[in-house]
Amino acid sequence: MNFYSLNKKAPNVSFKDAVIKGIAPDRGLYFPEKITPLPKDFFDNISSLSNTEIAYKAIHQFVSDDIDDDKLKVILEEVLNFDFPIVDINENVGTLELFHGPTLAFKDVGAGFMARCLGHFSENKKNDVTVLVATSGDTGGAVANGFLGVDGVKVVILYPSGKVSDIQEKQLTTLGKNITALEVNGTFDDCQTMVKTAFLDKEITNKKQLTSANSINVARWLPQLFYFLIAYKQAKSKGKDIVFSIPSGNFGNICAGIMAQQLGMPVKHFIAATNVNDVVPRFMETKSYDPKPSIATISNAMDVGDPSNFIRIRHMFKDDFNTLSTNLSAYSFTDEQTKEAMLELYNDFSYVADPHGAVGFLGLKKYQENNPNTYGIFLETAHPVKFLDTVEDTIKENIDIPEKILKQMNKKKKSINISTYDELKNYLIN
Repeated sequence: MNFYSLNKKAPNVSFKDAVIKGIAPDRGLYFPEKITPLPKDFFDNISSLSNTEIAYKAIHQFVSDDIDDDKLKVILEEVLNFDFPIVDINENVGTLELFHGPTLAFKDVGAGFMARCLGHFSENKKNDVTVLVATSGDTGGAVANGFLGVDGVKVVILYPSGKVSDIQEKQLTTLGKNITALEVNGTFDDCQTMVKTAFLDKEITNKKQLTSANSINVARWLPQLFYFLIAYKQAKSKGKDIVFSIPSGNFGNICAGIMAQQLGMPVKHFIAATNVNDVVPRFMETKSYDPKPSIATISNAMDVGDPSNFIRIRHMFKDDFNTLSTNLSAYSFTDEQTKEAMLELYNDFSYVADPHGAVGFLGLKKYQENNPNTYGIFLETAHPVKFLDTVEDTIKENIDIPEKILKQMNKKKKSINISTYDELKNYLIN
């Protein structure tokens, strides 16, 4: 299967080339040329399938031209080697915990899959591939862990100084080897703009093979559909219409969920829950897409003022607003509302949520006000320990810190400070 640019001014490419290029020459995101729904009996009998079997059937059509079946199965076994449980909050609400992987964040799946794909594609190649990625929080740590020690791949991570949590920063600045962290004096949007500019800078690309590990990359984005299917496997016995509420920043995660729906997964609705960076909620009210500078919040991984993947979502619904609004709602919430939700989850249900999961919970509550006879799943995208100060200050309790986090916190941070694109360019070239 080939992939085309959503800007439609670049040649179609294979999955392999889409992964290596990251973004098309016309700055468009790559998208598969067709989506063939899975047969009905796949969903009827999903309870009898392992997570690896579910993932294999879901992703096969997109990657089979470039990854043989046996290798694909090995990759999936390695990537999906931890649990994705739904924890019931009450009879109509559950949370899908996506933090049981190596860096305690949902991005472990996409980063691990992409790293193994790129490692496979780099076998027997003489020239290194440089993975250039911007992070607003968890992407950096997941990418760093996923690519650590992968032969033929160097990783350069840009993150906004002072705008990620201490644990997130340590996860991307302490590994060394083939991982370099660039600490940017600016916002996540500044980091993302630098990355996108570098991909189009021929003075760089003539010397370096760049690719991205943000969710703009198809190998980071597509495998995120796995855990929506794994969630459906657990929730279908509830006997109610299923809705998903996804804390959303760059909109890659909710976009992957909608891809699972395109593959035939029975789901009634998606809720995009954002913090005060509310470009998409405003679009759903006004039909006008107006990016704006991002605002720092306690749910920092969602501090995105121009979410890259929303164009993929609009494309899947053929840019028809009526169809889009039938399948998607979007709500935004303040830090104060987020803290109130964290406290409600803890006091009323004895559940400790991180700020992002709390925003997802708020979005679900808002939707279920008018749709009570649904089973809603909000995504808990990161372990609450990654936002330790905020969580403990809010619930007024200490939470246990996993041993692997304690070890990482004692390591020395290593980063390179930059303020301008020219500094990034100089680093990449030299």
